[in-house]
Amino acid sequence: MKCIHCQGNMKKGFAPLHIDRKGCHLTLDNVPAWVCSQCGEAYFEETEVNTVQELITIIDQKAQPLVANA
Repeated sequence: MKCIHCQGNMKKGFAPLHIDRKGCHLTLDNVPAWVCSQCGEAYFEETEVNTVQELITIIDQKAQPLVANA
């Protein structure tokens, strides 16, 4: 698999993921990903994307009463 940015080789590894949404900041330090050995670009597979989307949904629901005017 080649990186779409630099054409470097992609290897299985881990990458951080940062999400800012409606006044909340979520940082996941080691998400499984394909990581470019040349430029460091990370690509996440469907399973990880779906899990992160579930986390965002839960955060949206639970944080709503805490975040003013979000």
